This record gives sequence, C-alpha cells and structure tokens, in this order.
Amino acid sequence: MIGDLHCHTTLSDGSLGIEEVIAQAKKMQLDYLAITDHDTLSSSNRAHILGERYGVNIIPAVELSAWDKKRDKKVHILCYAPQKPDRLEGLCLKSCSIRTACAKDMITKIMERYPIPSDAVRMYTKGSKSIFKQHIMRALCNYGYATELYGEINNRLFAYPDGECLVQREYPDVNFVLDLIHSSKGVAVMAHPFLYGNYELIDELIERGKLDGIEVYHFSADEKQRELLLKKCDDNDLVATGGSDFHGLYNSVPTHIGSMTTDDTNIKRLLSLIAANKLKAKKPLADARTG
Repeated sequence: MIGDLHCHTTLSDGSLGIEEVIAQAKKMQLDYLAITDHDTLSSSNRAHILGERYGVNIIPAVELSAWDKKRDKKVHILCYAPQKPDRLEGLCLKSCSIRTACAKDMITKIMERYPIPSDAVRMYTKGSKSIFKQHIMRALCNYGYATELYGEINNRLFAYPDGECLVQREYPDVNFVLDLIHSSKGVAVMAHPFLYGNYELIDELIERGKLDGIEVYHFSADEKQRELLLKKCDDNDLVATGGSDFHGLYNSVPTHIGSMTTDDTNIKRLLSLIAANKLKAKKPLADARTG
C-alpha cells in the first residue's frame, strides 16, 4: 500500500485537471492520492467521486502557505483530511488574496520590461484560485520572450528570494496556521523542509507539539537530508510522508505522479491519525446530545 501525498492541479499551479491526475495515479498503481492544491480544498468533493470511479483512495488535503517570522522565510504546511474544513476557509481566502496581489504587482513589473497584453496571463489561470509565477512565465513563452518556463529568464525575474520581478508579502504566521489545522481536526505535515530553508524551524515546532509529520521524500532533499528528516520523525513519533509535488507542465524539475511516495507503514499511521481526528470531531456532538 503506497500513496503520493503531494500533487497539484489546475485549481492552483498545476497544468492537469483533477480527473487527469487521478487517472494517472491509477496508471501508476497508487493506492492513495492526496491532491494538495495551494490554499484551496476545492478539489475534495470531485476528487472523492473520481477516486471511487478509478479505484484510488483520495485523502482530502491542502498545501497551506505560512511564514516563519523569526527567520523571515516562507513555509508550506500540508494539511490532511480536516474534519472541520470550514475553519480553514478564511485562511485560504486570505492567502489566495495575498498571492494574487503579489502576482498583479509582478505582472506590472513584467509589462514594464515586456510589452505583452494586460490579459495575457489570465488565459492560463482559468480554474485556479490564484495567479502564479508559472502562469506569467507561460505568457512570456507564448509571446516569444522566453522558450522555457524555467531557465535563465525565469531565474533572473523570479528566483527566490531576490528575482528582479519577484514580489513577496508575509503569509500568516506558521504557528497560527498549525493551530488552525489542529482546530479543524486535520493532520499537519511540514512540506519539503529543505526547499525554503525550514530545517531549523522543525525542532521549534516539535517542541511546541505542533507537527504531526514531515515530508521526508521530496525531490528537494538529497539522501543525507532525507536521513536527517527520517531521524526527526523516528525520534519524535512523527509520520514520514512522501510525494511527487507534481505540477505537470509547471514542474520545476522532472517529476511525475508516483515519483515519490509514502510507504505502507506511514500511510497506516496517517490513516490512524485521521481516524482519531474523526472521533475527536464527533465527540463534542455526542456530548451535546447527552448533555
């Protein structure tokens, strides 16, 4: 029993739709799949229906944007199976609003350098809850100012953290985001700790009891780094997850559905946490009925 617990669709910055992603998961013989679009749970209902059709178990999920204020760095947190997802709606709307505001400022900067039409980017954002850098680069490719989504031009314009046209604003504090996940009765996993330099943050979050797991198996971590993360999980009884972080055409490196996975042991541990959260979510209702 294996699962890819990190992938994206056209609801955020992926190029394939929900059904295409689930169909590919079936072809890759995955038992479980989590669609983790950025700051939106909009895929959940449709993904569940399609998962049943294709014979793939779907775990509702979202990749939430957060900020490590101490180190002034962005952080991504994967939230799995929130039993009270309405508690995350305000957070998702706020983060999508922040991202879109940044994107509009970036588009303004791009148009000062490249005379593309004002609506050139919008045609690639249909269905997405936000505007992403990949959408902007695709417009530049379409108008002949670049020949690839990643490479010299992308690096010059959008490289993190000091690209010429990169605009960033703080997302909600990571501690607040984690508290909200647990309030929603979801499972909180730090995504790709080495992608944005979040390794030092892990111990602080573990000490505060705010993490349920760490994404160990991700293309951004080499073998030695995965060993470090796996030890963190073993020492602190955390779930060790893995996922492809698939974006289709918008992949920053070659990665396909199922290229990184979560093994049987950790799938079972995750499902156990989800089951425990379901009981916690139902308990107040049961207490209210008997009170």
